[in-house]
Parts: sequence; structure tokens; C-alpha cells
Amino acid sequence: MLVDKELCKGCGICVKNCPVGAIGLVDKKAEIYEACASCGVCLRVCPAGAITRREEPAAQAVKCRSCPVECEIKPEFQGACRRYTNVDGRLVRNRPLAITNTNSGAAHPEVPAKPLITAVGSGTEYPCCKPAPHIVADSVDGVEVVTVVTEAPLSYSGIKVKIDCNRHIGAEGAKVRREGQVIGMVDTEEYGAKMLSIGGANILSSGRAGFMAARTIVQIANGERVTLQVEQGSKLELQVGHAPIIDDIAEEKMRVGCGSATIGMFAGQLSKVVDEAIILDYHVIGLLSEHRAGEEVGMKFSGVVVNGRKSTRGRYFGEAGHGWGGTHIETPIQAVKAVDMHLAQAGMKILVTETTGQKAGLLEVQADGSVKEVAMTSDVQAAVDLIAANCEDARVAAVYVGGTGGSARAGVTNYPIKLSKAVHANEAKLTIGGAPTFILPGGGINFMVDVEKVVPKAFTWVATPATVVPVEYTLTKETYQKIGGHMGHIRPVGEVAAEQKE
Repeated sequence: MLVDKELCKGCGICVKNCPVGAIGLVDKKAEIYEACASCGVCLRVCPAGAITRREEPAAQAVKCRSCPVECEIKPEFQGACRRYTNVDGRLVRNRPLAITNTNSGAAHPEVPAKPLITAVGSGTEYPCCKPAPHIVADSVDGVEVVTVVTEAPLSYSGIKVKIDCNRHIGAEGAKVRREGQVIGMVDTEEYGAKMLSIGGANILSSGRAGFMAARTIVQIANGERVTLQVEQGSKLELQVGHAPIIDDIAEEKMRVGCGSATIGMFAGQLSKVVDEAIILDYHVIGLLSEHRAGEEVGMKFSGVVVNGRKSTRGRYFGEAGHGWGGTHIETPIQAVKAVDMHLAQAGMKILVTETTGQKAGLLEVQADGSVKEVAMTSDVQAAVDLIAANCEDARVAAVYVGGTGGSARAGVTNYPIKLSKAVHANEAKLTIGGAPTFILPGGGINFMVDVEKVVPKAFTWVATPATVVPVEYTLTKETYQKIGGHMGHIRPVGEVAAEQKE
């Protein structure tokens, strides 16, 4: 790549986006270093149009054919995806092929649940007309089995991030940004968890944001820590397998249930230590004495009116915020809207806590119907601790989502539709980096995979942009022949494994 120093504004956008760190700023002007692989990312993100592509390839550079980017990789350097290094004029995959053992247990009785080998380290055969990098066979429980592997660049890909916590992070549909670029959105909540949707074909094809989205998907899938910002919402520090850090506060617990469910589970214990309990929750606030569970343990409505919008008896919709239980309520006293002294009595004790039991306060009803906070008693604290003890730890999980078309199927068979039908019929098992997948119903091969079950650090990305995922198809040799497989390219798995040891 070449830089027009007169046009360059020294903004540094190209520096931030270069996949191989081959650009820097010298005297406030962009400078291309020797590691440049001519992937074109800098050219596409430069707002001043100051970068152009060199007409002639660099001396001794090898053009990579593993994806449409076609990086020009100089000796001892890597391409933009960092998968290949030019070693003496030959492109070598930086990671050895990961070999796994097989076992049985797939839905189709003759198809193993695990591949003969994984695609991690296999490399990519591009374009679609070429057979996959490895097509191997072996006998499993007396059945001839074939596994076809490739590291497939998928434009139709993204990641769903599950954040188990009890904190409001932003409105559903709110944009999620990284370093200012929109890379996804806040998705619909799941029980006890916030959800983010990152990437997808439309975002990946959106220019600068697409590169940032591809990088983020891969980093999350590989277990690295990323920092994101929800528009008009929270700052998120996320790492799969670890507690989320939201607005610089490390979350500790995932709620045991909504406020109503918490009342239902612990009504018996709560009724023995307080006259009333309010369980704060951003979705449904629970009021013990009015709730059906309160009635079941012998309670009558206390006259306490909750600061919420009534749904059904003992259940109130909360207002989302950054207060207790993810609501807008900041103190225990704010949880009480009013007290009907025709039903209540002075001296009544009201517990206010969250569905995680992390915050709790004890209130006492006064003769004039007001409430004041009093010291927590040991028996009430024990009930709060019981709620907390039944909560799981806050953590981050993620599911990679992709669609395997194009070379991810054509490298397997001359009849891609037959492969799709075999996968949906459970005659072919799709795994990702050795991990089981969930295949979405309907047409195509759209899958979801838990990134924590995949071979570690298995994901990469290319500057089209697209994410690169290790795809394995495992099926019987008989089925492989029926779907038009590349039979002439099958090799014994032992032969491939032996090559990896050399």
C-alpha cells in the first residue's frame, strides 16, 4: 500500500484498523511498514482517500488464495487473518491441525457425535470449486466414516452474548458500539440475562464498522476481554467465562427469578421473619402479603402499596434503571409508595431486597403511615442470605451464529443441496471446532455453537470482512458417496495424523 502524504490528515484511523499493525504515524503522517500484506483495510477506512494499492506486488511476496482478499505476504510475515506465514516462499498455516478422538452417540445411529479431526488449523481451499483441505476416513464401531474439514470465511456470521446479571444496561434495540463504531444491538432479554447481538451480514458489510465487528466477534469467541458501549446505556467489559463489569462495577450474582418468582420460592421463610416483603426487580416486583404465595402461607394483604405499576395480585411492573434490582428505586424507603393504615399497624416490619439478595433493608411502619429504615435483624438477614445462596454467579457466555453456504458446502460435495438435506436429516453431523451445534430449522445450514465448547482460540477473521470458523461435516462413507462427495480426495485419518507429527 502507498500513502499520499499531502492528502493524509494524520487521523490514525488506518492505524487502529490495520489487522497486522503495519501502519504507524510518523510526524503526523501515516507510514506503511514492511509487515503490510496489502489486505486493503487501510484503503477502505481512510476518510481522506490518502491510501492507494501498489500496482506491483512486493518482491518475494506470495499471494494468499485462501479468501477473496488475496493478501500479498512477504517472507517471514503473516497475512491479515494471521493464519499463514510466508516461509521460504511457501504459505504455512501457523497452527497445526487439531486431532480429536471419536465417540458414538449422534442422533443418526451410524454417525459419530465428534469428527475424526477438527478443522482448527486445516486452512482454507478457496474458491468454491476446490475440494476441502482435508477429507479423511476411518472405521468407527465397524462403520466407515468420513469427516470433511475447512476453515470457512463466513460473511453471514455473528455472536450472541449472554450476560447473566441483575443490572439494566440499556433499552432493547439500543445500538452497541466499540470505539465509536456500531457493531450490534441490545437484543431481547432472556430469563435472568441481558443479550447482545453482535455482527451479522449487514454490519459486516458496512465498512469501518464491519472490520470492528469482525474483530469483536472473534475476540469474544476466543475468550478475550472487550469493552463495549450501549448507546444511552452502560459501558460493558465482557469476557466469556468471567463476571461482567458494568459501568466499572463487577457483577456478582444472577437473579434467582423475578420478584414474583422469588416471593413464590421463599414465601414460607419470609413470612416467619417479617410482616411484609418487597422483592425489587426490573421486570416484576413481588409483594409478599398480596401474592398468592403469601396467601398459601397464611398471610393477608398488609396495606403496603408498592412503588410500581400493578400487573396482577402481588405482582408489579418495575421501571428499569440503575437502582436496586435493576429498577429506578435507589433506597428501601422509595420502594413503598404508601401504607393504608386501615389495614396496616404501627411497628410492622417490611423487608426490601433484590432478587439476588445483594442489597437489603428493613423498614418499620410508623403511626402516621410513613416508614423509616431500622437496623437489620439476624433472622431477616438469614432469609436474605437464603435468597442470595440460591443465585448463580454472574458470568458472560456466548454463542457463535453462522450460515455455511458457498465453499463451506461445495468443498464437501458437488451437490450442495444434498449436504444441506443430509444435515437436517441427521445423516451428516455438523460440528464447529469439535463442538456440537444446534441447526436452525428451515432451509440452509444455519447453526449456533457454544464457544466455550470449541477448541480454544479457534476463530479468526479475514478482511473481506468475514469471520473464519472451523467447520467439520461427519457422515458415513456410504452417505458421502450418495450426496456426491469428493471420493477421490479421501485419505486415511491415520495418514493425516502422522503428517502432523512430522
